Amino acid sequence: MKVIAIIQARMGSTRLPGKVMREILGKPMLWYLVNRLKQAKLIDKIVIATTGDDKDKPIVQFARELGIDSFAGSEQDVLDRYYQAAKKYKAEVVVRVTADCPLLDPRITDKVIRRFLKGDCDYGTNAVERTYPDGLDIEVFSFTALEKTWKEVSWSSEREHVTSYIYKNPDKFRLAHVKNNDDLSHLRWTVDEERDFEFVRQVYEHLYREGNIFYMKDILELLKKYPHLEKINQGIATNEGYAKSLREDRQVK
Repeated sequence: MKVIAIIQARMGSTRLPGKVMREILGKPMLWYLVNRLKQAKLIDKIVIATTGDDKDKPIVQFARELGIDSFAGSEQDVLDRYYQAAKKYKAEVVVRVTADCPLLDPRITDKVIRRFLKGDCDYGTNAVERTYPDGLDIEVFSFTALEKTWKEVSWSSEREHVTSYIYKNPDKFRLAHVKNNDDLSHLRWTVDEERDFEFVRQVYEHLYREGNIFYMKDILELLKKYPHLEKINQGIATNEGYAKSLREDRQVK
């Protein structure tokens, strides 16, 4: 089956505008995510799904320079953006990745994909029943499940947050949850705010060397050695973007 990772990325973040192209050690944050994703062994192709807005043209140019494909779609209807991108590149399996996860672990990515490929589920993830740090989120689903979702959803929150309709309807979709042995869900490794970016920047300054990939275990060892790093972005609400979408929810068809 053709497995395509689709990274949703745009410059218009509400809390930290332009974050995906902000530089760490001289390279955009998005560069690190793409290069970590390239280390996953079970992904056949990477596509960056951005918007057609002028402000997102640097992302399209960035993809071109890296030699990977991009797709420009709707800014608000992210579900449609995913569906059209997956359809264009003939995905049979979609790996959903968000650009605010520059510490993504390729081994965990493969673990979730491998679970999905067992063939007994429509959607596999480590992000719903959380045991991994926030920021190592991976969602894997069939194109069939994506198309069914695209046809059926009727609320704005479900079109902005691509997979919420799937995991809220276990009667319609077969779900598989991938869990870590230890519950690390209290750790925040995603980038939504300035303090998040500072945390990630310091992790890279400690661990990154040209050409190397570090993993979740390496970051955990770093936090044991320098426990003050974990405090940099403590106390920031998780999934605030989704909560905001629910507060502003409206029917769209």
